[in-house]
Amino acid sequence: WLKPFWLKSFWPEPFGRRPLHPSHSWAISGHIAQARSCRGRCLARMSVSVAEVEVDGHQSAENSTDEDEEKMYPWWKAALIALPQMGVQVMWMFLGPNTTPYLKSLGATEAQATLNNSAGPIVGFFVGPLVGAWSDQSTSKWGRRRPIIVAGLVSTLVAGILYSGAEQIMGKGNGLYLAAVMQWVLDFTVNAMQTPFRALVSDLVAPKQQRPMQIFFSVVCAVGGFIAFSIMKMYAISIHHMLELMSVVLAINVVCVGAALSVATEKQYVRTGNVSKSVCGPLAGMSAGFKGMPKAFYLLLFISCLVWMGNTVWGAYGKVWFTHTVFPGNPEAAQGTLEHDVYVVGADAFSTAGQIGSIFQLPLALAFMGLSLTKIPSHLIYGPCILVGAVVCFLSAFLVGHSNVLATICFVLSNVPLTAAGSIPYAIVAVWSQAAVQAGNVGSVAMQMAILNCCITVGQQICTMTLGGLESYEQVDPALRDLFIISTAANAVAGVCAFFLACGSAGPAAAKASTDTSDESDDC
Repeated sequence: WLKPFWLKSFWPEPFGRRPLHPSHSWAISGHIAQARSCRGRCLARMSVSVAEVEVDGHQSAENSTDEDEEKMYPWWKAALIALPQMGVQVMWMFLGPNTTPYLKSLGATEAQATLNNSAGPIVGFFVGPLVGAWSDQSTSKWGRRRPIIVAGLVSTLVAGILYSGAEQIMGKGNGLYLAAVMQWVLDFTVNAMQTPFRALVSDLVAPKQQRPMQIFFSVVCAVGGFIAFSIMKMYAISIHHMLELMSVVLAINVVCVGAALSVATEKQYVRTGNVSKSVCGPLAGMSAGFKGMPKAFYLLLFISCLVWMGNTVWGAYGKVWFTHTVFPGNPEAAQGTLEHDVYVVGADAFSTAGQIGSIFQLPLALAFMGLSLTKIPSHLIYGPCILVGAVVCFLSAFLVGHSNVLATICFVLSNVPLTAAGSIPYAIVAVWSQAAVQAGNVGSVAMQMAILNCCITVGQQICTMTLGGLESYEQVDPALRDLFIISTAANAVAGVCAFFLACGSAGPAAAKASTDTSDESDDC
């Protein structure tokens, strides 16, 4: 018993001398195999952990808590990927003021030309959400966004040529119906092409880049607007040269999309849940856009409808207002007559006002980008901008008259609510969407932005139907004045409601998100 403990046997002597039974050998072998398996699993977990930590060939410390080391997407690449929005803006700003006079020049009545503008709102209302849901669920090896953008671009090229060259294709006096139908098709293709633009940027950039990049879209839109108004100044009466001008617009879109796709890279999306593969799958997936979003999201949708009713007055009927009310002319009057010359002057004044407005929109968008980097909540920026639109519509209805200077000032100031509505709501939704993803919901940013686009189409349709109804019993001038009055009321209500967005409260989803995302949503 005095032996050291490391030499002392703890088992009875008989057991220590007894030879091992075959069953004992099997048990020991099993324990050894289990130990080896456990060691293999541990090594595998360690290798997986290392693989997850490794990003773009760099390894970050597994226990690192420094959130400032979050990988930022290159700003120059993000800017290039946002460039296609400039091409689409050139398209919309070119089509908006010219669709009504173009159809009238082909033989349509005032009311028919106006009501055919329902193509954009109606098509956009359905195409945006469907394409957004399809894009979110796509498992294409080329990515979720890029195939849709390419398909939309190709179809837009075909539809644009058929729309603008209707008279050349069908013969003089026979192009009305082809142009009217292709206007609907063109609205379909452009809406399909532009739906994934913002979502592609949102997919690639870091959370801290979301708000600046969504507002950067206003910068490219300002440049696109200036280009569009400059294109309209190439000819005295642009509607008589639609094919040539549309060809320039389409070429710009090809260049912009090509530049974006040259740097944008996507990985194949892998679905995490069971998604219906039926034709109605995208339609059923639309409900995912509302999951995890705060209640303020619904108020934001209501505000967008009202704001875009006021914005559509300028985007779709600003040229009609300039060439019929401010400058009462007639594009179909004989060349050299007073009505023809007045129309030419009015059209040129409209294009000049548009160029000034686009130049003004550029620093305005940059100012919004700067404010997005501060702690000022976005709804406190958005509300006053909308109220500016109410004041501008009021002045246009009761004060402008035939004054070119006042008309130009009002048109330039109309860019304040236009720029705000084209950037701030998307920035808010991008932050809310990432908070919802952090809380465990499926990412549906394309769907959510498509829902915002739906609200744009609702406002556009209300504006178009209102003007079409007014024109059915009164002339263009009083109808436009009444439309400005209605738009004043719509913008006033939207501006007041914007102060109640309280977008600093991102709902329960944000509360479950990571600290960085929660802080970002608090500043939205």
